[in-house]
Amino acid sequence: MQKLSAPQNLTALAYESIKKSILEGNLGPDVRLTEESLSQQLGISKSPIREALNGLQNEGLIRIEPRRGAYLRRFSIKEVEDLYNLREALEVYAVSVARITPELIEELKSSVERTKKYLISHDKIRHIEEDTRFHGIIAKATDNQELCRVLGNIQNQIWLLRCQTYNLSSSSAPRTHAAILHAFEQGDREKAQIAMREHINLVRERLLEFLRAAQGAINISSEDRNGHSG
Repeated sequence: MQKLSAPQNLTALAYESIKKSILEGNLGPDVRLTEESLSQQLGISKSPIREALNGLQNEGLIRIEPRRGAYLRRFSIKEVEDLYNLREALEVYAVSVARITPELIEELKSSVERTKKYLISHDKIRHIEEDTRFHGIIAKATDNQELCRVLGNIQNQIWLLRCQTYNLSSSSAPRTHAAILHAFEQGDREKAQIAMREHINLVRERLLEFLRAAQGAINISSEDRNGHSG
């Protein structure tokens, strides 16, 4: 992280800087974020750091442990299911009310092409950014600012998971995004809803399968240790 120059709102600057490091995958799940260390890295006092961390906790990106510091949030299987269920409901609604214009179609076409390019070049961060942008374009076309805000927050939380599980569903994004685009081109909202639902279901099921397998491996490892210690 780079040191911050003064006059602007230091809390907002600290918030954006820490959030950028999180979303770019520069901070691991076991990295401890303390007011003191962040204050030194960013070159500002602890007070705006504290406010920034509280904001990030409210967004669901970190968890603050009293007297220990902050850590990236860890998601339970239930929390992942809840996030994706909410995302599905909102995004299916978004394609049902988005204003379909030539400009929207062109934006989505360009996004699909960029997604293909980043997938081929193995540019993980830009691929995830473009995937998020595709859905943001549709949300913006609803002209519903609250919908955009809530979906943006969900996408930020999901980002933490997707950086760790990139290979599970990244290859399907160009195809599934293209299906949504083609439905819009045909003016078929029902088809767009089906395509969006299938897209989110695919990502959710692959992610949950991965998390359940990982949880099972942890449980087996724990049982082995307990058996050996006996």
